[in-house]
Amino acid sequence: MRQFLSVHDVDDVQALVAEAREHKAAPFAFEDLGRRRTMGLVFFNASLRTRLSTQRAAQNLGMQVIVLNTGQDAWQLEFSDGTVMDGGSAEHIREAAGVLGEYCDIIGVRAFPSLKDRTADEREEVIGNIVRFSGRPVVSLESATRHPLQSLADCMTIEELRTVPRPKVVLTWAPHPRALPQAVPNSFVEWMRKSDVDLVVTHPEGYELPPRFMEDTPVEYDQAAAFAGAHFVYAKNWSSYERYGDILRSDAEWMVTAEKMAATDSGKFMHCLPVRRNVVVDDAVLDSPSSVVLQQAGNRIWSTQAVLKRMLEAL
Repeated sequence: MRQFLSVHDVDDVQALVAEAREHKAAPFAFEDLGRRRTMGLVFFNASLRTRLSTQRAAQNLGMQVIVLNTGQDAWQLEFSDGTVMDGGSAEHIREAAGVLGEYCDIIGVRAFPSLKDRTADEREEVIGNIVRFSGRPVVSLESATRHPLQSLADCMTIEELRTVPRPKVVLTWAPHPRALPQAVPNSFVEWMRKSDVDLVVTHPEGYELPPRFMEDTPVEYDQAAAFAGAHFVYAKNWSSYERYGDILRSDAEWMVTAEKMAATDSGKFMHCLPVRRNVVVDDAVLDSPSSVVLQQAGNRIWSTQAVLKRMLEAL
């Protein structure tokens, strides 16, 4: 595996999930594979689970890890070619990415969208330029449009907890006071479409996800109807794609509650975290045995480890 930017870099999702579960059972089985290799983690945006789980995964494989926070630790970068750099940007991405390639064997990059210019965000300028100019394998730690490491951990969690051969999985929009990206739901839909599940997406009108991710995935605008008989409920907020970056509604009507979860088939509650209590989901759900958000977060280590092992083997 040369890059890990989306589900399209994986030839067999089920096989990769199985590998992740093997790493969970034996975390140090390949601890010499990454010896004398270095992973660089470049963060243009904040992180808790992604940062720590990726560091842990790399270390379990014997790698050294360098972390760079671009807002604090590096020069302001310029991304446009042909620009006269007489303003605030002190370094061009061509040189910055090239330097990263000199120092690191594998590079992880986290860069959120602006949510202002849809066309620019969909170009994936940050991560795309690091792929282009570093000459090294690159792992997406969340980009403007996708979060594949999160989605792989989600697949792993569902595989561990499924009680029927083909569970019903519901991705539900939930309210939030801030405008959030579509990256997690986009990616979740992509990965679920490659998995043995029945996926339903539910959201208010106006929150349709991009057609290139949804394709023919069923959409249910009645949240109660979507929850009926569900085995997994994945809650996530996202801002409007059509009215790009807009918050169209913020009322509590779509919050996940214990009463709504009662309509599921002993459904498990999932969320990528961080989660706003009693806004996205009420305490009664989050603190109940149906909540698997910590197992989901823990699986970020093992899913990332499976990806890094494949990338190390390809070096």
